[in-house]
Order: sequence, then C-alpha cells, then structure tokens
Amino acid sequence: MRHPATPATRRTALTLFGAALAATPFLKPIAATASVRATGLDDPAKKEIAMQLVSSAENSSLDWKAQYQYIEDIHDGRGYTAGIIGFCSGTGDMLDLVELYTGRRPGNVLAKYLPALREVNGSDSHAGLDPGFPGDWRRAARDAAFQRAQDDERDRVYFGPAVRQGKADGLRVLGQFAYYDAIVMHGDGTDPLSFRNIRRRALRTAKPPAQGGDEVTYLDAFLDARVWAMKQEEAHSDTSRVDTAQRVFLRRRNLDLNPPLDWKVYGDSYHIG
Repeated sequence: MRHPATPATRRTALTLFGAALAATPFLKPIAATASVRATGLDDPAKKEIAMQLVSSAENSSLDWKAQYQYIEDIHDGRGYTAGIIGFCSGTGDMLDLVELYTGRRPGNVLAKYLPALREVNGSDSHAGLDPGFPGDWRRAARDAAFQRAQDDERDRVYFGPAVRQGKADGLRVLGQFAYYDAIVMHGDGTDPLSFRNIRRRALRTAKPPAQGGDEVTYLDAFLDARVWAMKQEEAHSDTSRVDTAQRVFLRRRNLDLNPPLDWKVYGDSYHIG
C-alpha cells in the first residue's frame, strides 16, 4: 500500500503526457558529449535501483514487482491509481496501457472496461468501472503479458524520455534518475509544474554539463526547482523523496548511484547493499 502521505505520487497534467513525451523536440539528444558515461540509468542494474527508489516513495516498499497488482483510489482527483508506476484512470495512461494489453491479448479480463476508461478519462469518476475493475486488474496482473505491457508503457512514457533527456544534458545516473522521478510524479505537458517546466526553471540558474556547466551545481538547481514545484500543491508538499533521498546521494557525490545506498522517504529508512 502506498504511504498515506503520497497523493504526491500522481501527475499534475491529466491528459497530455503519452504522445507528447514521445514527440517532444527537447528530448532529442543535442550533442554527443564525453561527460556522458557508458553506464546510464538504462543499464539493467541501475534500472533495478531506479525502480526500487521510486517504489520506496510510491509504495513504501523496495519490492516494485509486487506492484503490478496494486490498485486503489487515493482520492487525489485522478480516479484509480494502479500498477508499477501508478497508472491513473483519470490521466490517460491507464487507458493507453489497457489498449496496449488488449491489442496484444484480445479478450483479456480488462478489455470490457475500455469504453468506461475512455469515458472517465480526465476525471475522478469510477462510472462503468465499479465494482469489478479492481478485482479484474489484480487478476490481469497475474498474466505475464499484462506485466510486460506495464513495463513497456513505463518505459515509453516515463523512463525512456527521462533517460534520453538526462543523457542529452550530459547527466550521469543520478541526474537521469532525478529526471525520471520528476516525470513519474509530475508528468509532462504545458502546465508550470510539469517536468519540462521544472527543467526550464533549473536552466535559469545553472547549465547542465552538455552546455558547459558543473553537474553538481546543475543538479542542485534542478532539485531546487523540483521542490518548488512540489510545494505548489498540498498533495505534493512532503519533499522527502528529494530532501532525504536524492539530495543525500548528491551531497555524497554519488553521481552514478553506486551501492551501498541509504535514504529515507516519509521518515522510513531504506537500504540497497
């Protein structure tokens, strides 16, 4: 179950991320740079760390694979929140996921909810979903094809864009993770609290390595901008996933997120050996 303080885990924009993230021009690498190390967040071992770090904030657990079956309404105005990255019935990403799954496995247990998911998109409504949707989600989560669909949508909409932009900015693993965690929480779009606008706010005061800046200085500026964005909404006001996690790694100059890692989120302690 998600930590009681984590309506912060939901994205700000309701409908804009999916295709926009994949097509956004600024996500294209601006130049090859020697400051980008061969190992990035997309290295399998680093990606596993990233998933555990996000799960500590999203689900108060390092066992991110146990979250395929997770589903509840956390009463943040986005309807049902579910799965490994918190797909929401009110933000469009859950609809995209179920459409992908149905394209791969027609007649699956969630396919019958597609009309309702299209109808409730952009709202917190459960119309057409209750009472059976949560139980059917958990049943679907036992299907390896549904798990793969969740993985693929996570990578397409959140993980892939974050890593590409991080590498384009010349950031190492920690910086790429900071981008990923920001997209998970805030999504992307045109609103002032989206990932791209958090990044733009940081660029006002510091340059990333790809533009000749110091990496630590830039990441400090990015995390400052991230905290500012979080504090604009009451649901996001607990900033411990930055203050006692990402800032800890940055202060230790652990820019490649090399274990051992020790951090806290919402006062709970975590360790990766």
